[in-house]
Amino acid sequence: MKEYLESVNRELDESNWKITCIRFAPNDPKQNPIEDIWLQAKRFIREYYHLCSSFNVVKFLFEFVTHHQTFNFPKLFTYGCFSQLI
Repeated sequence: MKEYLESVNRELDESNWKITCIRFAPNDPKQNPIEDIWLQAKRFIREYYHLCSSFNVVKFLFEFVTHHQTFNFPKLFTYGCFSQLI
């Protein structure tokens, strides 16, 4: 990853980098925005568990909630690249 980032951002000032890697603490919902998405998907599955007659149904519900929803968590916009998605 480091080699790739160096090749993409070669000889550019840090303020002009094309790609920046932001390291999040793994499994930390206070810092890592993906944890909010996992939480929301798990909450959805729990709400509709009575429909889950097989793993395929669980998988379908998980993909449904993660692929057909716009996630708008305030902390997401504290990170530079995400703040441009509005």
